[in-house]
Amino acid sequence: MQQPVTLPYCLLLTALFFSCETLHKTPASRSTKRPATTTSARKPPYSKPTTAPTRPRPAGPYDQNVRDIVRVARTYTGTPYRSGGNDKGGIDCSGLICSVYTEVGFKVPRISWQQSEFGREVQQVADIRPGDWLFFVPDAGKEGYVSHAGIVTEVRGRQEVLFIHASSSRGVREDNLYSNYFKNRFVKAIRPF
Repeated sequence: MQQPVTLPYCLLLTALFFSCETLHKTPASRSTKRPATTTSARKPPYSKPTTAPTRPRPAGPYDQNVRDIVRVARTYTGTPYRSGGNDKGGIDCSGLICSVYTEVGFKVPRISWQQSEFGREVQQVADIRPGDWLFFVPDAGKEGYVSHAGIVTEVRGRQEVLFIHASSSRGVREDNLYSNYFKNRFVKAIRPF
């Protein structure tokens, strides 16, 4: 049994038919050129939105800027966690890295997996130093996608590497890479510059 065509369905098809330029223009009139003069008010062609000028990269080697990076990162201590957050009202782990580095004058990726591929990998855990980025997977002892990141703030010894990060339960804080929670989730360290 065939269903009767309803009025809303017919109206929809009619609107689609008459709204499509391709269906009621001849091939010669499909040119992408606009007339030289026009009396109708048209929108200007799309242009990329302007962004605030970025500061130039700080002078000197990266190592000379690490103290400022750590200082700025610590100003976020206590900031609550907010997924997708980028400021002191709420921030997530990759947002913390991006915001801190932007504030100091470095341009870095915003997303943690992109950050994990940004610089060069630190081959030995013993070579980790302040300013390096640490990356973690969600499940201890398992491979997986990078789900968490932080900035090394201090290396006090072989078993005490402090890093600042945005904890989803406690906000921005410093923890030890060698704590039971983090040491089994750690996957790599990156030296961004």
